[in-house]
Amino acid sequence: MSDLEARLVGIVRADPGLMHVLKGVRSQNLPDWRVFSGAVYQSVWNALTGRPAGYGVRDYDVGYYDSDTSWDAEDVIIKRVAAAFEEPFRSTVEVRNQARVPIWFPAHFGEPYEPLSGTDEALERFVAPAFAVGVRLEADDAISVAAPLGLDDIFALTLRPNPNRTLAKDWPRVVERARARWPELRIVT
Repeated sequence: MSDLEARLVGIVRADPGLMHVLKGVRSQNLPDWRVFSGAVYQSVWNALTGRPAGYGVRDYDVGYYDSDTSWDAEDVIIKRVAAAFEEPFRSTVEVRNQARVPIWFPAHFGEPYEPLSGTDEALERFVAPAFAVGVRLEADDAISVAAPLGLDDIFALTLRPNPNRTLAKDWPRVVERARARWPELRIVT
């Protein structure tokens, strides 16, 4: 485990909300799941800037991968995971089958989205390297980390576009929202 990965794991373990979500999702035995995006990078940025755990976190994004891309199958999982939590987590844990993303992404974001072979592959397509970090609480209580674009940006409080994809159409809004909560961010375009 790299130093940055060990730091990330320590920050995740110190965030009670994030750990609650990780434990709750683990209990659901979803295939190939991760908690990723805001719940992870915001936890790190809060720790680095001295803000309280949970500051700025609007939701907990959970991705899993199931080759059954029917809406009905995903809806069963969404409802099952929601039932595993009390409020406020019940309404803030957002679960999505990553195999279904290519179905709705083009209409929602106006960009193409090729099929995936697993949840970790989705991270490679996130709009920024700092956002492309996922964690999972394993059966032995270890926290596994997936960060295909590395951990440098998340720990350097740097927000830059993902170099492996076209600039997200809503990039200015992404920057504005992040900078409003963490004005310390360094923006690279």
